[in-house]
Amino acid sequence: MSAPTSAPSAAAGCDSLAPDAGPKPLGPTPSQSRFQVDIVAEAAGATGDKSPSSDASTTAPSSDAAAAAPAGGSGACGGEEAKGRFRVVNFADPSEAGSAASPEAPGDGLQNGDTVMSETSLHSSTGGPHHYHYDTHTHTYYMRTFGHNTIDAVPNIDFYRQTAAPLGEKLIRPTLSELHDELDKEPFEDGFANGDELTPPEEAAAKEAADNKGVVKFGWVKGVLVRCMLNIWGVMLFIRMSWIVGQAGIALACLIVAMATVVTTITGLSTSAIATNGFVRGGGAYYLISRSLGPEFGGSIGLIFAFANAVAVAMYVVGFAETVAELLAGVDANMTDELNDIRIIGTITVILLLGISLAGMEWEAKAQIFLLIVLITAIINYFIGSFIPSASKKPLGYFGYDGAIMWENMGPDFREETFFSVFAIFFPAATGILAGANISGDLSDPQLAIPRGTMLAILITGIVYLGVAVSTGSCIVRDATGNLNDTVSSQFMMNCTDAACKLGYDFSSCKSDKTACRYGLQNDFQVMSMVSGFGPVITAGIFSATLSSALASLVSAPKVFQALCKDNIYPGLGIFAKGYGKNNEPLRGYILTFVIALAFILIAELNIIAPIISNFFLASYALINFSVFHASLANSPGWRPSFKYYNMWVSLVGAILCCVVMFVINWWAALMTNVIVLGLFIYVSYKKPDVNWGSSTQALTYHQALTHTLHLSGVEDHIKNFRPQCLVMTGYPNSRPALLDLVHSFTKNVGLMMCGHIRTGYRRPNFKELATDQARYQRWLLKNETKAFYTPVFAEDMRQGAQYLLQAAGLGRLKPNTLVLGFKNDWRDGDMMNVETYISMIHDSFDFQFGAVILRLKEGLDVSHIQGPDDLLSSQEKSSGMKDVIVSIDTSKDSDADSSKPSSKATSIQNSPAMQKDEDEDGKATTQPLLKKDKKSPSVPLNVSDQRLLEASQQFLKKQGKGTVDVWWLFDDGGLTLLIPYLLTNKKRWKDCKIRVFIGGKINRIDHDRRAMATLLSKFRIDFSDINVLGDINTKPKKEHVSAFEEMIEPYRLKEDDMEQEAAERLKDSEPWRITDNELELYRAKTNRQIRLNELLKEHSSTANLIVMSLPLARKGAVSSALYMAWLEVLSKELPPILLVRGNHQSVLTFYS
Repeated sequence: MSAPTSAPSAAAGCDSLAPDAGPKPLGPTPSQSRFQVDIVAEAAGATGDKSPSSDASTTAPSSDAAAAAPAGGSGACGGEEAKGRFRVVNFADPSEAGSAASPEAPGDGLQNGDTVMSETSLHSSTGGPHHYHYDTHTHTYYMRTFGHNTIDAVPNIDFYRQTAAPLGEKLIRPTLSELHDELDKEPFEDGFANGDELTPPEEAAAKEAADNKGVVKFGWVKGVLVRCMLNIWGVMLFIRMSWIVGQAGIALACLIVAMATVVTTITGLSTSAIATNGFVRGGGAYYLISRSLGPEFGGSIGLIFAFANAVAVAMYVVGFAETVAELLAGVDANMTDELNDIRIIGTITVILLLGISLAGMEWEAKAQIFLLIVLITAIINYFIGSFIPSASKKPLGYFGYDGAIMWENMGPDFREETFFSVFAIFFPAATGILAGANISGDLSDPQLAIPRGTMLAILITGIVYLGVAVSTGSCIVRDATGNLNDTVSSQFMMNCTDAACKLGYDFSSCKSDKTACRYGLQNDFQVMSMVSGFGPVITAGIFSATLSSALASLVSAPKVFQALCKDNIYPGLGIFAKGYGKNNEPLRGYILTFVIALAFILIAELNIIAPIISNFFLASYALINFSVFHASLANSPGWRPSFKYYNMWVSLVGAILCCVVMFVINWWAALMTNVIVLGLFIYVSYKKPDVNWGSSTQALTYHQALTHTLHLSGVEDHIKNFRPQCLVMTGYPNSRPALLDLVHSFTKNVGLMMCGHIRTGYRRPNFKELATDQARYQRWLLKNETKAFYTPVFAEDMRQGAQYLLQAAGLGRLKPNTLVLGFKNDWRDGDMMNVETYISMIHDSFDFQFGAVILRLKEGLDVSHIQGPDDLLSSQEKSSGMKDVIVSIDTSKDSDADSSKPSSKATSIQNSPAMQKDEDEDGKATTQPLLKKDKKSPSVPLNVSDQRLLEASQQFLKKQGKGTVDVWWLFDDGGLTLLIPYLLTNKKRWKDCKIRVFIGGKINRIDHDRRAMATLLSKFRIDFSDINVLGDINTKPKKEHVSAFEEMIEPYRLKEDDMEQEAAERLKDSEPWRITDNELELYRAKTNRQIRLNELLKEHSSTANLIVMSLPLARKGAVSSALYMAWLEVLSKELPPILLVRGNHQSVLTFYS
């Protein structure tokens, strides 16, 4: 009996929290339910219509599917926890909600049946005012839209839009942090992600859609099919097709049409595949190629494609002007001479076309429809005329359809032409398949329109071309005199061989004198006009074909150019990116296209430029085909065209065919096109535009990298292929520029370099911030042309972090094999446990079979403290746009211990050093520190030590000049101590430095030892300038130096002889770094050797550019960290830059081939 009683009490609990159930005015009222995080109720609420059914800003309304809710009322009131901008509210009680929605219930503001104004408070992703909307759903908890009571978003197309989406507002789904992170103590804003009402961004999108009702968008017929058909049916159809049949014959003419159609069909299939692989914006061929192959190909082809379209306007207009000029000459109405007439007519025509274009896309589309009707009428007019016999036309070569004529014209009769030259003349007539794609931004549904319209246009135009070829070849003879008296007398009928003779006409005179015959397929370009039912309609068709193609090109060129300029690939062209009006018309582009077209019209001689234009179009086709092949080859998950009728190998064949056709049409124009494309490609590659379109080039690079990495993992390492792959403990990459630059000098283009950064001291690590930093500093490395990877980790302490990196950094064979540290200059100032950790990192590297390298500069390495808090990371970072969300690091909250300096304070974005490379590669220029302070704050002068530190930090960026790299190869570690100086001196900065080798030896065997080392080095093929054998290494060091060493280690000694054994053991356990008297005595000789080596280093290498020396080893567990640190200190103090190196005792050099 406890259950029934508990339910009402739960309901009562909910009632106490619910808003007032009384009548509510229609207008907005203040929100009546403001629950804090800790008041989330687990009971049923009152009237669902009046409870705030909140809707998060980040979603659109979901579908009307009803959620399956539990039957118990107690479950219906459960609030879900929310974070950030979302507030936890109570939910409706099903029973009471149902009653509220019933017809007997009070009005409560009912409008239009069950439409009730429900109160809700919505915020967009940027915050916003409260909004009130009408809830048109049934008012029961069970019938609510699924997900209405959670901030977790249901799938929605608006989450996947790009920021500048033209078809709707981009919405932001709740982040993983908002759903997953612990709750803050502040109250939440109202809002659930999925509700029944419109969110503010949706309201804005709806408003924008209402405002854009005037925007003209075309369907697939008007937008693509009409344009493509008009562009493909050019002048060639009426004035060259008959000549091609005369030259090549019906069979080869059909083959020529079929070959051209194959190329255009494959290109059409490829265009359809790319166009259906995601939303297509304006820009046509440029947009398709650039988004597939990247800005390098897209930028180079986009410029020449836009230019080709602009010049094509001139070509088509001149074709029109020539026809008009001929008509004027026919009635003796020339204005001036023929050439100037063409210029005058062409100029007037292009101005009229510009006026139509500037009037708007709607007017231009109407003009295209009209021109298409005229063109189709002309084609139909020809076919009707071909069936109407006429005695007056027989002397001109037209006899009607006849098998004898068809058979005679079936084979070729080339006269000063070849098959390929005729093909080259015809092929431009098949181009124009991108006319629809070029206005992709003006199509209502490009993904549907481009494939359907383009493929249908290719099919229809191909059939018409074939029909005209067969038709003209079947009813018109090749040669005719036009003389009515050339009839065949009865006595000559017996000797007839040609078709005309059998039909009663003797044109045999044409065989002896070709110039005497001006009619027939071979001689009369206007033969189709003669055959047609009404000749002037063919002339109108010619006008229509030229003007429509000119109009299509006049629209295409600015649209493509505008898209190119918007992407800012070519600096300085941005002024042409601006659009005007609701259709975003590129008026400036129209004017530019007009100027280019007018310039070429005034030239009026386009025989030279025409093949180059054809090649420009073919280059675009070739790259579109190659894009499909490349994207399929890259096997990127993002390549998912909804158009399935393509094949990567067919596309590759299409690309090759396009290239072949380029050279068939005109070899020098093809070469020129390739040179221009290559030049633009190199320019764009050099400029590196700051764009990322997810191109197939990126996808293929990843695919190849993954394949090669996996392949490499299956191959055993070989000594000859050893490369120093360094894990460099830099902290933030710009904290220790000298360390970064020196290691980069010998790993660049040789081996792997990873910048390790261990971040410690965080009570609650912020992994999101870590990921942001990773992306930011990786970009910093790239901007500074440092070939390295930045790898940060969170860890409890430095040693643990180093172990993480030593174990996990790298991938397959691309794993580090050498740990590089900066020397801990301040080891005596801070906590000695930090020294324990530092030395332990060196021991760990040997345990993991790594080599170890330590760099020491007497001035120090870490320059992070020099920068003021207001300084930015670097000028490159400032100018790069910083597309990622930058989360600043607050150094006051946590101490961020740095990799090689555990006690250092957090190095934040603000106080990182800013080092900027002026020039690339090895030492062309030095780096300048950016110490510009905020204008409001006074400049802070650097003290002397900081100035020296800054200068020292840049020394490895400078060209080293004539000097030496002194290699103190005292112990054989496998050859790493020798390999690093060799790699260094191969670089431009270090090439003038000579290698001097120092080795230990006996005084009585110095010459022998020198010859042995010289033999070894020559076998290793390592150049050296000198070999010094040190016979006095074991000589005792000077007393004052020994005394100084003992004074230095005095604070760190355990002095167990002066205390009880138990107390000594306790002290050693709590401070393991302390030096026992026993170990000090045991390693007295080794201590003296380090002191003596420092004396020898000062004696022999005080002027060296760099010293590379064998790192002394300390047995783990036997030598305390303080003693080992003291050895390193005394060995390397007061010297030029010194690199202490110890390989992992595996050979890295070999003299075998």
